[in-house]
Amino acid sequence: MQLNTYIDHTLLKATATKQDIIELCEQAKRYKFHAVCVNSGYVALAKEQLNNSSVKVCSVVGFPLGAMATQAKVAETQEAIKNGADEIDMVINVGLLKSKDFDGVWRDIEAVKCILPNHILKVILETCYLEELEIIKSCELAVQCGADFVKTSTGFGPGGARFEEITIMKRVVAQSGTKIKASGGIRDTETALKYINMGVARIGTSSGIEIVSGTISKSDY
Repeated sequence: MQLNTYIDHTLLKATATKQDIIELCEQAKRYKFHAVCVNSGYVALAKEQLNNSSVKVCSVVGFPLGAMATQAKVAETQEAIKNGADEIDMVINVGLLKSKDFDGVWRDIEAVKCILPNHILKVILETCYLEELEIIKSCELAVQCGADFVKTSTGFGPGGARFEEITIMKRVVAQSGTKIKASGGIRDTETALKYINMGVARIGTSSGIEIVSGTISKSDY
């Protein structure tokens, strides 16, 4: 197993500087991670740094709350794609889900998916806020919209990935072709391997180097 190929090497904190992003990209090239994951304002810089490498650029959209207007998410997605993003990680509108406005959640995801004919879409559920039935419903909606992945967390909520929630997500998406990305609080090799052995296809973490080198990190996004 090549652990590095599962890693979305992530830097999303508000204080991240241009130099921090450049270093993130250099690390991703050195360790041959699958992608870097950055805020949309840094997509162009990341794309420039990763030119002529196999590392993908992933942009978050509607991050971290997911509560902005759908058209704002669409506009952010369009700008990220224009600047070179290969993959989009969008946050669902958790409030609409909890309001049982499932059509509203569906329309929100669908609007972004519709402008991504050739790009990977990962839908962030922010499972720390959700009950089991809400996790099931949000996964179903993401699958119906053609999402390539469902993703556990932003890393900015009160909790990150958990094995129990991955089990629920896996049960829903198993027959659909939609994959799972675990993110939030994954900082060591053992934890990453447990998720991968459960069937997770991607790991979002700021501790990718520690994970592939077998050391322990106390940092997160």
